[in-house]
Amino acid sequence: MTDAKRQGYAWAISAGLNAALAAIAAKFFLSTFIKFGLVISFNVVMWGCYINSLRALSSLQATVTNFAANFLSSGLAGFFLFEETLSFKWFAGALLIVVGVLVLSKSSVEEKASIN
Repeated sequence: MTDAKRQGYAWAISAGLNAALAAIAAKFFLSTFIKFGLVISFNVVMWGCYINSLRALSSLQATVTNFAANFLSSGLAGFFLFEETLSFKWFAGALLIVVGVLVLSKSSVEEKASIN
């Protein structure tokens, strides 16, 4: 995997984390002004990171990686910050999402290598 691809995945993961932080800010803060300010700020940063990820990855890779990072970090934040329960089905789904992202990234790399 090239450095550009690694950076693309780092940007996509960062985008997913910022999307999760926007959701956490919406639940965590009582002040409406602070809540909206943080939600808007995290979403602006998320879109910037997502656009940067699209420069190095296909739209499918960037979107799926962004979604996976958002799903995992939102679920874990709910568990640790808001004492929500995570069922076995959640963990099974999370594992399948991670495996899917790995398969997608490997197949895209192999496909591009065989074309060249």
